[in-house]
Amino acid sequence: MILTPENEYSAVLDSCVLIPMPLCDTILRLAEEPGLYRPLWGEEILREVSDGLQKLGYTQKQRDRRLEAMRLAFPEALVEVPAQIIGALSDLPDQNDCHVMAVGIVRNAHAIVTLNKKHFPSECIEKYGILCQTPDDFLIHQYHLERGRVLDQLDYQAANTKQERNALLKELGKVAPNFAKLVTSGKIG
Repeated sequence: MILTPENEYSAVLDSCVLIPMPLCDTILRLAEEPGLYRPLWGEEILREVSDGLQKLGYTQKQRDRRLEAMRLAFPEALVEVPAQIIGALSDLPDQNDCHVMAVGIVRNAHAIVTLNKKHFPSECIEKYGILCQTPDDFLIHQYHLERGRVLDQLDYQAANTKQERNALLKELGKVAPNFAKLVTSGKIG
């Protein structure tokens, strides 16, 4: 199936899932053509990624290179968000996350993928038709939709980082433990 704006599954990727490299790499590989979903982000999300990478000790050059690679690989992911939409979102528990929700509203996203699920309670986001998923839930969903593609992408990722799939899954297990267990053993928990 060819994804179009009318039939695609799209997900806003919060900065917290784009900072850890193994997780970011896995999630973005699943969006490569033919993508399982379309990633979405705004300038503020990318700024938060850069700030988070700086806190981890990445140089400006390394941060710029990573963000530029993301922009080049997924030019359609960048969403321009009118300030008035961000200002209208007053019911989120953390007002610093209004820009994330606004990206989802502007592009009619299906999900927000975040490690901070409590920042996007269902009563605040379901009225916009948006689901909040942890990276664990999101990756499990992708696995059940296209098991072969997910496994292939994990193998490519492991090969690109000169490691075995199990070593990669061990790293991913830190932020997506149920996904790692599912891929390793065929079942969760």
